[in-house]
Amino acid sequence: MLKSKALVIACIAFLGLAAAMGCAKKAKVPPPPPPPPPVQKEEPKPAEQQMQTLEQPPDLLSYDLQKLNEMGILKDIYFDFDRYNIRPDQQPRVQEDAATLKKYASLRILIEGHCDERGSNEYNMALGWKRANTVKEALIALGVDPSRIETISYGEERPFALCHDESCWSQNRRGHFVIIAK
Repeated sequence: MLKSKALVIACIAFLGLAAAMGCAKKAKVPPPPPPPPPVQKEEPKPAEQQMQTLEQPPDLLSYDLQKLNEMGILKDIYFDFDRYNIRPDQQPRVQEDAATLKKYASLRILIEGHCDERGSNEYNMALGWKRANTVKEALIALGVDPSRIETISYGEERPFALCHDESCWSQNRRGHFVIIAK
């Protein structure tokens, strides 16, 4: 009987232990958070394109005519005394002006021929005309459409510099650009 009491106690202990383990409270595990919304990735731009975007100046055609002319995007062409041929040191300017005009193909320009105060009014008007047309012909030779270019001579009537010596006269002998339409 001792054996059967020991067996009953062992069974009760076993059942108690099993009941204690089986009935333990489970800790509540919170549900996992919803996944974050998918991030839309842009195609990476090539470095060259990114640099261009950062350094790209505003479009010149967005400016009004007065501002375009004030900016001086076309450079004056200077001449020697009593001459209307383009000096060798002015050739790069003519090429830059032609490149600008080809880049902005809608621009229309007026080339003003100017002279210094020496010589008669009639002579200077004729010389200014030759200077303006020489610049026009140079631009046409570089591929600018002639229908976009007008010329006029002001002779000595509209000087840029107002003193009466070579430092001023050299500034007044020029072909000056005015943008008249865009």
